[in-house]
Amino acid sequence: MHYLAAMPARLLLLLTLLLPGLSAAAFPLTFRVDLHGHRVSAAGVHVAGDFQTAAGFPTDWNPATTALTDADGDSIYETTVQVPAGTYGFKFINGDAWGADEQVPAEAGLADGAGHINRQVALGMGLTAAGLRLPVVPFGGAAPAIVRFAVKLTGQTVSPEGLYVTGNWQTLAGYGPNWTAAATPLTDPDQDGTYEALIALPAPGLFQFKFVNGATWAGAEAVPVACGVDDGAGNINRVLNASVPVNAQPALCFGSCTACGAPTSSAYPTYWWNDAVFYEIFVRSFFDSGSDGRGDFNGLTAKLDYLNDGNPATTTDLGVTALWLMPMMASPSYHGYDVTDYKAVEPDYGTMAQFEAFLAAAHARGIKVIIDLVLNHSSNQHPWFQQAASSPTNARRDWFRWAPTNPGYQGPWGQNVWHQRNNAWYYGLFYDGMPDLNWQNPDLKAAMWDATSFWLRKGVDGYRLDAVKYLIETGRTLENTPQTLALLEEFGDTVRANNPQAFTVGEAWSNSAAVVPYVQNGRLDACFEFDQAGAILNSLNAGNAAGLRTQLNLVNTVYPKLQFASFLTNHDQNRVFDQLGASMPKMKQAAALLLTLPGVPFLYYGEEVAMNGSGPDENKRRPMQWTAGSRAGFTTGNPWMALNPNYAQFNVATMAADPTSLLNHYKKLIGLRTASEALRKGYYLPVTVPGAALLAYARVFDQAQEAVVVVANLGGTPAAAPTLALPISSLPAGTYFATDLYTNQMAGTVTLDGQGGFSGWTPALGALAANGTWMLRLSTSPTGVAPAAPAFLFALYPNPATTRVRIELPAPLPAAQLSVYDLNGRQLQETTISSGNSDLDISLLPNGVYFVRVTVGLTTTVQRLVVAR
Repeated sequence: MHYLAAMPARLLLLLTLLLPGLSAAAFPLTFRVDLHGHRVSAAGVHVAGDFQTAAGFPTDWNPATTALTDADGDSIYETTVQVPAGTYGFKFINGDAWGADEQVPAEAGLADGAGHINRQVALGMGLTAAGLRLPVVPFGGAAPAIVRFAVKLTGQTVSPEGLYVTGNWQTLAGYGPNWTAAATPLTDPDQDGTYEALIALPAPGLFQFKFVNGATWAGAEAVPVACGVDDGAGNINRVLNASVPVNAQPALCFGSCTACGAPTSSAYPTYWWNDAVFYEIFVRSFFDSGSDGRGDFNGLTAKLDYLNDGNPATTTDLGVTALWLMPMMASPSYHGYDVTDYKAVEPDYGTMAQFEAFLAAAHARGIKVIIDLVLNHSSNQHPWFQQAASSPTNARRDWFRWAPTNPGYQGPWGQNVWHQRNNAWYYGLFYDGMPDLNWQNPDLKAAMWDATSFWLRKGVDGYRLDAVKYLIETGRTLENTPQTLALLEEFGDTVRANNPQAFTVGEAWSNSAAVVPYVQNGRLDACFEFDQAGAILNSLNAGNAAGLRTQLNLVNTVYPKLQFASFLTNHDQNRVFDQLGASMPKMKQAAALLLTLPGVPFLYYGEEVAMNGSGPDENKRRPMQWTAGSRAGFTTGNPWMALNPNYAQFNVATMAADPTSLLNHYKKLIGLRTASEALRKGYYLPVTVPGAALLAYARVFDQAQEAVVVVANLGGTPAAAPTLALPISSLPAGTYFATDLYTNQMAGTVTLDGQGGFSGWTPALGALAANGTWMLRLSTSPTGVAPAAPAFLFALYPNPATTRVRIELPAPLPAAQLSVYDLNGRQLQETTISSGNSDLDISLLPNGVYFVRVTVGLTTTVQRLVVAR
């Protein structure tokens, strides 16, 4: 099916629940598309979407049933349907079959979760009988202006009638009279707390708007004067300058000037894993120290100097500082995810003593080691299961889930989950060789906590948890249950009791919003960010930054700062080289994005030498390519799995000798990240840059008064001298020197204003190459060395504050200038204060995050203030 119908159905159900009585009335909805420049198919022009069933057509997303016509011959095709209020996805088809459908630009639509971009229309209960006549859009293109309205109700309750946006643009956009409170609904499709809508306007312009919590004006927000304008009748409204084709504003806090969820300072905790670059290793495929064709622990030890030789002065090693070993416990399979002994190593890989020697050698080089821990299931050859299956009365029977007859339901992807054994049925999510453990049994739990403690006492530095969202089922709810989250809190307690510094990272393969609970309440330290990985590859292949930009804004809002694991692909996915069409420029840019973005970066072994592999899992886990010689330098025997045919060209030895190779690119990037506090620990801020192919962001670490501004051209042609803008940061005002970290080339200077921001800055580097990336370090020193600590500090308390906050300056100091700014860089208050204590009235400031800036002479110090009542 072309479209994931489940998601729009959920949205429509949500709207039906939120907006009682909506289904009782239907409104005319007119679709219009411009086919100028296209040869119209003999099969006609159609529109398909999840509105079709509601409009009386047999099925949704049928490309052949809803025809458009061009009665006046102007190449603009249209049709009108009657639909209830709601939010609908749609797209046009030049013909009557999929394959002839338009490719909607990312900036003009919303992703459906299956790799497709669809247009969106929102119909609210405030529409008149005339309904909505959509603006004309070009086939496969965007309207002259696309506006994204977004709001969060942090600390407030969403009305049962829903959230809306209203303004003086509604008539222009086809929503009936301007300032109709409930004509344009907002929805929260990814359940991240941000309610939004995409509105197409026939022309850009300067508009006023405000948000409404509920279906009447009684729920309209009170827009602060600091970020609004008076409409001449005493009403304060927000202002939007829709001056470019795509106007994607950050999510605003309801009734506030603050952008909700934006990181604002470096005053958050970081840990050793935030300083690390991880490398994922499949031991069987990494290096065979003997001749049996299988990688082993001694092989790992032999290759540690390739990974990190422990000497920061050398440049021949890759430079990673942490390893993740895929399963290395005893198992009957090649992959090891079906464990037969949780306290023994896989014999194919060597002995426990050899593993311990490897671990000690890694630690001696400063390399941390985490290992795969499979908590969801064991092998059906595990003695526990053999005993459980032997008799219904066996003491370990309840260590697994059993049923006398087949319960009959299937798993999340339609697979059989109940399997027959000895006249009974047992539950195994993945397949019959992996029976799920029953975590409701206290004896099973105690045995698994014992195994968890065992490896930590051995000295491993943490765990990667496989299939973590499936641990405990509740009836037919097979994933993301409250019981699973509670169990992970116990797991976290067990880990910390053995090693308070251990790192835990989970595979909760879901959308970002669904992953967040796994890193809360002391459960896991991080989880893998699959949506961001997909967005990086999709945006690179599309040559369009819109999808990635949206995902980055989401990721850096919903997670605790920096606490997620970033990657490109892993052992379960087609390798990145294949997904990027074997394009070396895209490979290099993917590496640059991974290693300059926030999060804890993970590389999959062989990624740095462009190993390929797609299809069956074994193809993605082939032996490492060390040399162009016999058997790729992996073994002197017959490798357990056939080598990639490209190993003669793509291998460590060949690439190490080429200064421009992907391998040396990775070495340099890892070295730059390791040397830069801003890249390791800095928070993320989006930077405005024109052009659909361009992406820009800043990593700000104000404790070192340093930032790195990354500018990436995802397109296939050079971008001429891009101009950048950053509204605000926590950096002090002043002139900063810009240096490209990668080339060490000076890029001019930029002056940060009182809000720590800049506008209209064009780095002095000329054009940005196709698939090129700048990493511009901003420092007040031309050498990039951080300046001395500020000449004075001030105390700010209480923080968070409610109505007043005390400013305490050290004495003696001359008079100081104090200013308060919001996250958009607007100055809200300014006053002069003296040494000692001063009270600041903040009773008129809405809840949110602000910057307090104190200037004495030429010295400035900035602190973050949280207002929360």
